[in-house]
Amino acid sequence: MAAKIHSTPQNLQVLYEDNHLIAINKRPGDIVQGDKTGDPPLSEVVKAYLKEKYRKPGNVYLGVAHRLDRPTSGIVVFAKTSKALPRLNKIFAEKSAKKVYWAIVKKRPDPESGTLTHWLRRNPKQNKSYAFQKEVSDSKKAILEYRLIKQLNSYFMLEIDLKTGRHHQIRSQLAAIGSSIKGDLKYGFDRSNKDGSIHLHARSLSFIHPVKKETLTLVAPPPEDTIWNACCKI
Repeated sequence: MAAKIHSTPQNLQVLYEDNHLIAINKRPGDIVQGDKTGDPPLSEVVKAYLKEKYRKPGNVYLGVAHRLDRPTSGIVVFAKTSKALPRLNKIFAEKSAKKVYWAIVKKRPDPESGTLTHWLRRNPKQNKSYAFQKEVSDSKKAILEYRLIKQLNSYFMLEIDLKTGRHHQIRSQLAAIGSSIKGDLKYGFDRSNKDGSIHLHARSLSFIHPVKKETLTLVAPPPEDTIWNACCKI
């Protein structure tokens, strides 16, 4: 397996920062918040970055408002103040942020654009969500819009407008139509990526700034690799 490049205070990809927020381009493999693995979470890396940058003597405040799956890359926004966090939490809870993702799949979806609606049921033991065509017990409605934006010899690049924010939503819904994401063994792709990543990237995020009340639009470049680079050529 290829060596993973994790985010550190020295190589952190900062997309935006002001007094209230900081937005990071998460590398695949970074975990947003601490879990049972005990690996250093991105939240602690950002704290260390802020402590060093501003030479803060005490503890650094940082609030986690949303997350991305560990093998996924892209935009993660943190609150730098206790004033901003509950407002940011509300934005994500109410689904008022516009989230756009890029995904690379092996099977061309048919049709090439459309809306997917499923009911997802999460299995916590497997850390996996299952997609159903009709509502089942303990399921939550999941909606996304997708369109084909690039074709390579062996892969297809989709742009996804996420309408709901469910556990593993994009991964499970694309798998349900036979278009598993490259590298995503959990959801049916035939082989893993060498670095353990999957080709799913949180490309852009747009929302009303919780303090300034202005529209903030963030865009993150995808990771450097052969497939992403080929997809992103003009």
